Amino acid sequence: MGDVEVTTTTADPKARSQHEGKSEGRGVMLVFAGLLIAMLLASLDQTIFSTALPTIVGELHGVEHMVWITTAYILASTIVMPVYGKLGDLVGRKWLFVSAISIFLVGSVIGGLAHSMPTLIVGRAVQGLGGGGLMILALAIIADVVPARERGRYNGIMGAVFAVSSVAGPLLGGYFTEGPGWRWAFWMNVPLGILAIVSAIKFIHPSPRLTSKPRLDYWGMALIAVATTCLVLTTTWAGSTYDWASPQIIGLIAGAVVAGIAFVLVELRATEPIMPMELFRNRNFNLATIGGLLTGIAMFGAIAYMPTYLQMVTGASATKAGLLMIPMMFGLLLTSTITGALISRTGTYKWYPVAGMVITAGALLLMSTMTPDLAVPVLCGYMALMGVGLGMTMQNLVLIVQNSFSLKIVGTATSSNNYFRQIGASMGSAIVGSVFASNLARLLTERMPAGGTGAGSANDFTPDLVHQLPQAVQDVVVGSYNDALTPIFLVMVPLALLAAAVLAFIQHKPLAQTIEREAVVTELVGDDTAEPDDEPELVVSGATRSGS
Repeated sequence: MGDVEVTTTTADPKARSQHEGKSEGRGVMLVFAGLLIAMLLASLDQTIFSTALPTIVGELHGVEHMVWITTAYILASTIVMPVYGKLGDLVGRKWLFVSAISIFLVGSVIGGLAHSMPTLIVGRAVQGLGGGGLMILALAIIADVVPARERGRYNGIMGAVFAVSSVAGPLLGGYFTEGPGWRWAFWMNVPLGILAIVSAIKFIHPSPRLTSKPRLDYWGMALIAVATTCLVLTTTWAGSTYDWASPQIIGLIAGAVVAGIAFVLVELRATEPIMPMELFRNRNFNLATIGGLLTGIAMFGAIAYMPTYLQMVTGASATKAGLLMIPMMFGLLLTSTITGALISRTGTYKWYPVAGMVITAGALLLMSTMTPDLAVPVLCGYMALMGVGLGMTMQNLVLIVQNSFSLKIVGTATSSNNYFRQIGASMGSAIVGSVFASNLARLLTERMPAGGTGAGSANDFTPDLVHQLPQAVQDVVVGSYNDALTPIFLVMVPLALLAAAVLAFIQHKPLAQTIEREAVVTELVGDDTAEPDDEPELVVSGATRSGS
């Protein structure tokens, strides 16, 4: 159950309607502002270190551990997503949300004070343990306080936050690195986190609980942690640190399979499973989750290496490469906000994600035709088109999932859906990175003129170094980068079209126009506490929703 305070009253709803409308809007917006801050913190920290990594590993002398600065955060946040979702349904979301922010801030302090790579990696892992909760609980709390029919516009704005952070993160990382220092990427979280905590404590009202001691699914938590760790490490190490056929990777794949099977068996018997198998009996949940997984692979697989492409092929600096990603951010922000508002106005949502994935497939097809001579504005247009498609898809899948379940398990359903999308994102970026690196090494070996580059190993190439090479060698390197990446975009076109085909089978269900008052009151205080003529009233963060 979510954090809502429930009371019953027999007062005339017409006499209260004007007061309720004003207080409701004010209360929800105050809650929403705090949630946006928390989501911004979590999403920024997925990207903010991308431009600061070379400086960090140089200062802390840990280039061999560089990948763990990102992987530690992603792994930790992915593992805890289902846990936060289930615990939120069992014990309420308010204090769990405050705890998640606090854990995130502890990790930020550890990272800000770190003087060695192991300490920094620990800080990032602790941040992830909190960050996974920030994203899931923010989405679930909105479901607690806003009916599904109105939720579209709120989810659209939340999607816009992710769009902004995807570009703002690298830009802020570059600014801090060149200015006050990369540690400020950690320290900036402290005042924002405190503001989010104050907002949560003041404006989110906890609901009463039926049980004071919920039964936690410890075995399920442990097994999903093992399975997720094996899967993320496989996608991170395979093809780079270890060969795909190496004993290490085969062992990790086997571990993921065994732990996954054991997890399913445990969940079928658990009293309060963290990922109930009943979720997978719901048609819309399955279709939206498959669509989200495919979307994650396509999105992160496509954009993870675009900054590298822009630097190596167009000659853009790190900061300029970040700025060139703005068209994609703008497209995502625009369509996420507009489609959210349209869904709230019309109640129709089914075809937006379908159309979004078709547009994404078109953008990927265009990106597969890129050449080193392509005008930069045209390239930015391709990325903007991809942003348009993604903006019509991502947050609307969350809405579809939340509209398919009752409020008492909405957190579990939301976290399970986001878990698989996060797995898709990890798989997409890792697999594309592996194929990209393999293609690049092969093309450079085949095309490099006799005598080599004259500038050391190809592994030492930087954007500045490449554009100082003789023109003939430079053309080979730039062409190899282009030809190593663009065919991967073409391979992803069928994935995007498959996602569109899967989402086309989603069954349209009317969006609820009120929060499920009867279900909430029944669960919390029982059927026999209200007289038949009583009108339940739902009090949310100082805002009220009367019965209809």
